[in-house]
Amino acid sequence: MNAQHAQQNYLRTKVLTATPEQLQLMLYDGAIRFAEQAKVALLNKNYEESYRLISRVQKILTELSCSLKHDVAPEICGKLASLYGYVYRKLIEANIDHTVESMQEALGILHYQRETWVLLLEQLGKHKAGAAANKLDVPPPDARMEASISMQG
Repeated sequence: MNAQHAQQNYLRTKVLTATPEQLQLMLYDGAIRFAEQAKVALLNKNYEESYRLISRVQKILTELSCSLKHDVAPEICGKLASLYGYVYRKLIEANIDHTVESMQEALGILHYQRETWVLLLEQLGKHKAGAAANKLDVPPPDARMEASISMQG
């Protein structure tokens, strides 16, 4: 098995076993990685490569936008859809006009969204841990337990 095949298998397993929250983070990571590479291609005036990479970012943005659940949270989904649309338009500008500034603006928003998502995941993790701890049937400490714990060696 060659290294590329092993890497593809690892990535496939990672995606298939990820939670929806982790998948969202992976999409942000992929969009940022391709956008960074597209920026370098624009700087090097390699427009064919920048087009290919920007197209990949646009596909990820389309996936992020299509995965929004407007029936669950219409207000926040509407705002996210608008934000994704704005980033998509910035990518079009970067692609057509070959402007690094438009690419940089899109990248800034993607980085901000990723950071926000990570903070949300941390809060979700704490909430889930707290909920799980509340379900544990742990008896409260009693006098015997207190007596058996000694701070002296």
